Formats: sequence, C-alpha cells, structure tokens
Amino acid sequence: MLYEIHMLKNYPPVNLNRDDTGSPKTCYFGGTQRGRISSQCLKRSWRTSPLFVDEFKELGIRTRHLPDLIGDEFVKRGLPDEMIEETKLILTGFANKDSKTNKDNITSQIVFYSPNDIKEIADEIEKKWKSNPDIKDFKKTKAKDIEGIMQDNKIRPITMDIALFGRMVTSNAFENVESATQVANAISTHTVNQESDYYTAMDDMLHNSKSEEAVTALIGETDYNACCYYHYMSIDTDQLKDNLKNSPDAENMIDVVLPTLIEVMAYTNPSGKQNSFAGNILPDMICVEVKAKKIPCSYVNAFAEPVRFSGNKELVKTSVQKLSDEINLIDESYGLDIKHRGWFAPRFNDISPKKAEVKKSLNELVTSCKDWAKEE
Repeated sequence: MLYEIHMLKNYPPVNLNRDDTGSPKTCYFGGTQRGRISSQCLKRSWRTSPLFVDEFKELGIRTRHLPDLIGDEFVKRGLPDEMIEETKLILTGFANKDSKTNKDNITSQIVFYSPNDIKEIADEIEKKWKSNPDIKDFKKTKAKDIEGIMQDNKIRPITMDIALFGRMVTSNAFENVESATQVANAISTHTVNQESDYYTAMDDMLHNSKSEEAVTALIGETDYNACCYYHYMSIDTDQLKDNLKNSPDAENMIDVVLPTLIEVMAYTNPSGKQNSFAGNILPDMICVEVKAKKIPCSYVNAFAEPVRFSGNKELVKTSVQKLSDEINLIDESYGLDIKHRGWFAPRFNDISPKKAEVKKSLNELVTSCKDWAKEE
C-alpha cells in the first residue's frame, strides 16, 4: 500500500532553512526562483517533534558522540573510571577504517543508532571487561573487535524514525535500512522575493543618552522571505513492514503512522530563526491519498507556472485551486487507482477535487486515516 500526503503551508516572514550564506534556501522551478525547505530539514523537524516522540516513545539517536553515550551508561553501571575512559577512546574508531581512533571523543562517521544498538554495544564491552578486568589487556581492544561481535547478531529491532527515514552506514555491525518514505523539498507555489531585515540593538544603559552609541550598540542584517509552500511525502507500507519485522509492536505502529505523520506535518514547523520570526502556522490544505498500486505522484507541476501576485486574487486560494485542478487533470488523464482521497481546506470550502472525501476538520481527516490504515 502507498500513502501520500500533500500539504500547503503559507508562512509570514521567516528564515526556516538557511544556506551557507545565512539566506533562506531557494531553487529554480518553472523558470523562476522559488523558496525552498530541504527534505533533510523537514524530516528532522518531524522526527524530533514532541508529537512524534510522544506517539512512538523509544526512538533512535543520530550522533558522532557514541563514546559519551556508552561512557554515561557505564557510569550508571558503576564500572571503573579508567576502563570507561579507555572505552571512550576505543569507540572513537567505531565505523572507521582500521578502527583508527581520534582524540576528540567522537566517531569519524555519524550513525543513526537504535536504543538496542546502544545497549548491545555497552553489553558486549562490559562482558569483555568482566571476562578479564585487566586494563593493560583491555587497552589492546579495537573497535573492530566489538563490531565483529555485533555483526554476528545484527537482527536487532529498529525504531520508527529509522524505519521511516532510513539509515546508511559503512560498518558491518549495523544493517542499512531502506527508507520507507520519500520526502520532497518543499517549494513555494510562487516566485520568491528575498528580503533583508536591517536591525539595531539599543544599549539599555544609554537609552536616554544622545550619544551615537545609544543606537548603534549592535547592527546586523537577517535575510528572510514569505512563501506558500507545497509539501509532498509518500510512505510505502510494505517497506515499512519489512523494516519493522523484528520490532515487537510493529503492527500497532504501522496502524498509527499515517494519522501521526499527518498531525506531525500539520502542527510542526522547522525551527530556523523561530525566536526572531515566530513563524508557527497551520496548513491551509491537506490532501491524503491511499493507493493499492504503488505509483507515487507529486502534484508539484500544478505550480510549474507560478501563482501570480494579483490584487483581486488571493495567493493561497489560487494555490489551493491550482492544486485541485492538477489532481482532476491527473485523474482524467492517467486514471490512477485511488482507494481513498481525503481533502481538508478549512478556509476554502468551495474548492475540492471531484473525487475527494471532503473533511470539515483535521480531527475528522485523522480519524478517517486511522480507519484506512486498519483496512490493510
């Protein structure tokens, strides 16, 4: 089964996802420059969202600080300080060619670990220590020795975030995980107008002073834009089932993944410069599709010709209308088999595709998604 989520979000001035110069990310599409939010940014904001964490509880951690994680665990277990420090040095060679260590207490490669991965690494090292608690012999241990033991037992349950978004690692101690989702870069439905905010900070101690310092304690610039973004993601439930095959609560997790992701996408916004712009908004349109035949289809070409700014037409309303028209066009031209199509656009009740189950609230849409997921 294939689930697809389409969403329109209209942001005020924000800088949600910056490039190397500090400006909001952009791209060219349909011959004009658009605002862009990278898929990496979106996926991180979703998987770290309190809604996602509350639903799936035990999640993975992507880090280079494995030595500190294991070191903290060994402190809890009451193991000797000298052994802990040596362990941390050994682990800097994890997932590294020839187990080469470094002095920074971090691994050369960033790895997405499940809690079961962390526990097994700690358990195997503790077993090795307790079998021969001699620090001189322990110092001869290489990271590849521990990886070799773990490689013999790679069948470990993974977490929902790893199952959804995948894992690629060069160490044989961990299985690569094929992502069950495809997430598009969000792009604006219209041509972007980048702007810059020139700001100054006033020294509170000099607020009554006529000194030039009173208004020039700090001067800076922040780039921003205001965009209506089209979001698209798909979830292959067969791949998700395969990824979670060793997880004890897999069936229940798969039942709730679609409704949970809809709420997470709806209620979560990237964190970039939010303290400066507070661009926390809700979507103006959500479309959810369920397909038996796994033929993914983004409706981004609805905006290949950008929505025009016009005095007598609303930008968001026109975006919703163009998306609805694109869906009708795809239906009529290609006849893709859609088992269910839920549509929610609270500001625009008069706009919807022809073959859509129109929902009056997000809760109604989420409830329907729960029922659709259980059908499978």
